[in-house]
Amino acid sequence: MTVDTTSLNQERNFFTTGQTLWLFGYGSLIWKAEFPFHERRPAHIVGWARRFWQGSHDHRGTPEEPGRVATLVESPGAICQGMAYRIDADTLGPLDIREKNGYLRERVVLHFHDGSHAEGLIYLATEGNAAFLGDAPLEEMARQIATAHGPSGANRDYLLQLAEALEHLGAEDSHVFGLAARVRSIKEA
Repeated sequence: MTVDTTSLNQERNFFTTGQTLWLFGYGSLIWKAEFPFHERRPAHIVGWARRFWQGSHDHRGTPEEPGRVATLVESPGAICQGMAYRIDADTLGPLDIREKNGYLRERVVLHFHDGSHAEGLIYLATEGNAAFLGDAPLEEMARQIATAHGPSGANRDYLLQLAEALEHLGAEDSHVFGLAARVRSIKEA
């Protein structure tokens, strides 16, 4: 089910107009930054794990056959690696539309490789949104990802590009890499 969170996000304005802020990308924002930014740096957040538990009815699937895309789940001690972008606050408008299917802006602390840290934003889809699919056996998720397709392309391409971007960052993510291996084997079969 598609749920439009655009107006909710515009109410969640943690930063002032004209200010720059950090945005943390942990899914397609790592490799598909189609927005203006001042700076881009590898970063990580603590206490969160990336999971393919969010339904995509508008980008990588359809309402009838949703795809699965990344969200974050709280996981004490976990480290989620990704990419941080320093953006102008007004850049959030188009991002709210891109991330409208159940994602809400949340504040987090970003940690950079040089040991520094900064407050930033993530777009988070929790189990309380109508598009949330939740956990499932890895094989079942892989089959769904391997076959789903939406206006933004094949769901498998989203997963495989994310896995490649994470490998390039030197990140460890057994969930993403396990799904990618299964999707590749389905594709080859």
